[in-house]
Formats: sequence, C-alpha cells, structure tokens
Amino acid sequence: MAELQIPLMAELAAENQSPEILFWVGCAGAFDDRYKRVTWAFIKILNKVGISFAVLGDEEACTGDPAKRAGNEFTFQMQAATNIELLNSYGIKKIVTACPHCFNILKNEYPALGGTYEVIHHSTFLQQLINEGKVRLQGGGEFRGKKITYHDSCYLGRANTIYEAPRQVLEALDADLVEMKRSRKNGLCCGAGGAQMFKEAEKGTKEINDERAQEALQTNADVISVACPFCLTMLLDGVKNAEKEDQVQVLDIAELVETNQA
Repeated sequence: MAELQIPLMAELAAENQSPEILFWVGCAGAFDDRYKRVTWAFIKILNKVGISFAVLGDEEACTGDPAKRAGNEFTFQMQAATNIELLNSYGIKKIVTACPHCFNILKNEYPALGGTYEVIHHSTFLQQLINEGKVRLQGGGEFRGKKITYHDSCYLGRANTIYEAPRQVLEALDADLVEMKRSRKNGLCCGAGGAQMFKEAEKGTKEINDERAQEALQTNADVISVACPFCLTMLLDGVKNAEKEDQVQVLDIAELVETNQA
C-alpha cells in the first residue's frame, strides 16, 4: 500500500492540509480481495493525474446502509452519527466513492442527520477527468474493438439516474459498447441490493445473478463492466456458474481506465 501513495486524512489534518477529495473506500474496497483491485486501480489513476486526496483508513466505518436497508434504523443512525461527527471534524466538503450504496446514502440520507457534502460516484468523477483531458487513454489500447456490456447498478441508475457517465467512460476506451435487453431504468438488479448481499437467498427456481449474467452473456460481450462492488461479486459468480469465466471478464470501470491510461 505504501508504494501507492495513499495519504491518511489524520496525517494531513495534523499538518493543517486539506485534500481536494476524500476517497471513501467502503467495506468491499477495504476488505474484499477482489474489490481491493478496484481500490488500487482508482488510486493509481488519482496519483497519475495528481489529484490531491486522502482516505480515512482505520477511522472509516460502515455508512450504515446495510443496517438501514435491513430495517434497523437505530443502528443506521448510530453509525451515521459517528461518521458525520468525524467527517465534520475534518471539514470534509467533497467525497468520491466507488460504491453506489455508499454514494447514495452519503449523498441523499446523511444531510438530514447533519452531514452535507458534495458526493460523487467514481464513474462520474472518471468521466469528468476524461472530459477535462486529465485522464488520457491510449490510442487503441487493450480493449479496442472488443465488445463491452455495462450493467446498471440499482443505486447508481434507478436511485440516482446516473446512466450516461459510466457509458461515456467506456466509449472513451474505443470499444464496442453493446447493451443488454434490460438496461438503464429497466435494468435488472444483480440480486445483492437492499442488504440481500448479506443474507441467504430465498426459495425460488433461479438465482437473480445467474439470470442477469445470462443476459450479459447473450450480448456476446468480451467484458461485462460494472461500477459497484456488489454487482461485481454477483456477476462474477454468475459467469462462473455459467462456466464462462475463461472467456468473459467482469471488470469495474476503474480497472478498465487504469489499464488503458496513457
């Protein structure tokens, strides 16, 4: 981690410095071995571009989203209050996160509890960096001419109507973007939202992530792109269950950009 140059908010504050953004890593970005690669990819992009950022490190706690979605409002408000007190003590103004669940709750539900910040999802942030010419992608690149399909995260898409930013990032890769039959506002959930990630599946004839993975595979895409840690896990499992993991990659958009960054 040291070689990636990841400043801690506490260290900057001790030196009376304020970063341009606070990168909210989230539980998956910190603890899930697969999604750590997305965290590293995004940090490499920030370092290459020269964006001033910091992370909370051990001070970062769960936003309380899973508790709230599972119906435990008391636990959510306790977790949120602790986070808000910390963020406000540092004078945080701008937060970027790769998790739509963290994004949604920090942006839309923390203000009522005293935590008002400019919250940006990493897909939108990457789009801005590309549009401003700060992130430049290699001509051609690893994914030129390959088919990429994009899965809309529920909390990024339907909950916050962010559909175009991730697609514009993918189009900048000079790849062939192909859409699933159910996309944008009609997109199908990966099956992990609403705290479902943390409970056993209920009785049924088919897992939702298998259904969604099949829809993605029907596009004949070489890459299934996501912008959410839960979606990444669920679609990876769906592709494995279809025995297509050797033929089709499941990657976060930050990984796609970092691989092709000039």
